[in-house]
Amino acid sequence: MKKYKICVYAISKNEEKFVDRFMDSLKEIDKVYVLDTGSTDDTVKKLKNRGAIVKQKIIDPWRFDVARNESLKMVPEDMDICICLDLDEVIEEGFVEKINSLWKDDTTRLRYNYNWSLDKDNKPLVNFYIEKIHSRKNYKWTHPVHEVLTYLGDNESFVTTDLITVNHYPDNKKSRSSYLNLLELSVKEDPNDDRNMHYLGREYMYYGKWNECIDTLIKHLNLKTATWKDERCASMRFIARSYKNLKRYEEAKMWLYKAIEEAPYLRDPYVELALLLFELEDYKNTVYYCNEALKIKKHPKTYINEPFSFDSTIYDILSISYYYLNNKEKAIEYIDKAIEMNNDERLKNNKKIFEKEL
Repeated sequence: MKKYKICVYAISKNEEKFVDRFMDSLKEIDKVYVLDTGSTDDTVKKLKNRGAIVKQKIIDPWRFDVARNESLKMVPEDMDICICLDLDEVIEEGFVEKINSLWKDDTTRLRYNYNWSLDKDNKPLVNFYIEKIHSRKNYKWTHPVHEVLTYLGDNESFVTTDLITVNHYPDNKKSRSSYLNLLELSVKEDPNDDRNMHYLGREYMYYGKWNECIDTLIKHLNLKTATWKDERCASMRFIARSYKNLKRYEEAKMWLYKAIEEAPYLRDPYVELALLLFELEDYKNTVYYCNEALKIKKHPKTYINEPFSFDSTIYDILSISYYYLNNKEKAIEYIDKAIEMNNDERLKNNKKIFEKEL
């Protein structure tokens, strides 16, 4: 097995609390390069003490792609393989040997397992493939935010594996207020980029800008390059959420029917429609769409999947719907399934009510 020269590169700012965990996970490699973009805490000192090669540079105006490219410039040209990580990420043990066994001389990029969100027991909630292990040459980062690693050569060659996993443990208190302005800039720079348009519409939804969300995501759906059905389905679901928040329920339902038609193999649109109908106290149709969702067993490994589609949510609303439909036996059957997945006090109290009335 050939041994390649492998390094990690990263950007940082005020992340001293992550340094030790980050560096502990990288004991298998010799070189860690970090571009610090203006820490005022002990991030730089701690990184240097742990053996990282650190450079400081203020990026003004701030753009993630510029910062990533500056950090990549720190990596020597003779390095074979680069792993781009953030300090709030941990790559699981044994990754160097696995990369060496998977990488071929013509490989340029490796697609691997990424747990973007984990529960308190470290079980994945949102899991998908990510592609930030790459050859040193012919790559650059593009877009101000939600930056993309772009290949500049002629023949990009991927290897995909589930043997390598990176876990994400974010600081949820950290501000991400710059994302909206950067996404607006990103769309302004490249108005035909469907991914950026989708992200901007989603960001408007996060900010409660319902009309802007609807308008932007309709633009996304009308782009010729917007062909990925999973993402199109998500845009339709987010349009529906916006209409729901505007209390325009019929339009919300219409867009969820469109979302189901767009990607009938995904649970998400069925569950989202069931949640809307449940809120509208249409329990009969809530049951129908929950059961349609449960027919779908596959959980796709993309960033577009909702935790509520595969957690206890379906069983929870099924149990309550059956309760109001006077089917207490079914209510108890599904509350038991919900409790199996989530031993929550509210669920246990619901079960007591169902059993008492039965």
